[in-house]
Amino acid sequence: MSKAPEVLIVGGGAAGIIAARRAADSGARVTLLEKNERLGMKILISGGGKCNLTHAGSMEEIRRQFRPNEGRFLKPSFYRFTNHQFLEILHSRGLRSYVRPDGRIFPVDPANAKDVVALLTEYVEEAGVRIRYKSPVAGIDVTNGAVQGVRLDDGTTLRASRVIVCTGGSSFPATGTTGDGWRWLSDIGHTIVPLRAALAPMYLADVHADWSGVALRDVVLRARAGREGKEIAHWPGDLLFTHKGVSGPTALGVSREVAERDAGAVPSPSTLEADTIPARSFEDLHAAFRKELTDNPRRTAASLVTPYVPSRLVDPLLSAAGVAGDTRGSQFPAKALKKLVSTLKGWPLGDVRHVPLERGEVVAGGVSLDEVDPQTMQSKIVSGLYLCGEVLDIAGPVGGYNLQAAWSTGYVAGDAAAKSASQ
Repeated sequence: MSKAPEVLIVGGGAAGIIAARRAADSGARVTLLEKNERLGMKILISGGGKCNLTHAGSMEEIRRQFRPNEGRFLKPSFYRFTNHQFLEILHSRGLRSYVRPDGRIFPVDPANAKDVVALLTEYVEEAGVRIRYKSPVAGIDVTNGAVQGVRLDDGTTLRASRVIVCTGGSSFPATGTTGDGWRWLSDIGHTIVPLRAALAPMYLADVHADWSGVALRDVVLRARAGREGKEIAHWPGDLLFTHKGVSGPTALGVSREVAERDAGAVPSPSTLEADTIPARSFEDLHAAFRKELTDNPRRTAASLVTPYVPSRLVDPLLSAAGVAGDTRGSQFPAKALKKLVSTLKGWPLGDVRHVPLERGEVVAGGVSLDEVDPQTMQSKIVSGLYLCGEVLDIAGPVGGYNLQAAWSTGYVAGDAAAKSASQ
């Protein structure tokens, strides 16, 4: 019978997949427990199903996209397992990738997230990892400060001196990320930093159902502390109107700060506004419009706006500016022109009613980073217990950063668990 050390891994998402393969490569007998019928359920919805694999920046650039304490924690793992190392796994198995102008890396069409998950499943299986599907865990066994194994929902116990927990967060619970890991880890003494939505859509107090499905391209979305209040966050990119509010990269990019602010006792909700022409200053745009109206006195307000917003949003934007669409250059008051340009540069979209934690791509909060060794991902509370991925209090911006954090922390956890078990 093999004398190789046993490592149990709970959760077959991004972090668990890489942890399992690395632990097997480091000489351990690995059992991967997954509550679903397949691995990588959250990977399947990454990048809208296209799978934003990682980001093309240097690991230092990627690290700096996280909050300072998170970036410091991630530094050792980011330099142990880089974006290039992860991509080599895919490329060596025939999957090609490309880099978008914003640095986000995706598979080359027609490959998508399903192909990535299939490839990574084979990557785990070829190393001899035993995968147990439909095996939900009920808790972690700990005796005298050391892990002993895990308890399954069916009442059985699996023994191991090394356990890696990578159960994800609690966003998109239909994928299996229902926050179970936080409950188990709290029960054995870990501190769970309060959970907040991150990379989530935002629901608005006043919704315009007829705007649903319309997108504003290449804008800057700003969140403010109440109407005309201090800016609390901004993000460039596309904005999508939904039947409940807004989504898309810009909404996801500011949602964490909005959720954190609005979770406290604040006098007014956060509000959103869109700069529809961020590449041009107010002064430049105002001068260009004024010249156009002077040169073409029959030019209407609606025709000035049409090049910058979708047709369905021309009238709503003009209404917000208080300018009639048929106002012509010869009749355009100076004050009205300034108001029109101001609205294009900061269109008020309304108050944020709610940022749904369960709809976020990731969740902010989780196991306190102070209680985990960043060099090994081992718990400082329980010997032999390793934590990686979204179960930790880490949440980066949209763009492949969070998947890279999962790949990297999973690699370190798998390596450290296997090597410490064999000593």
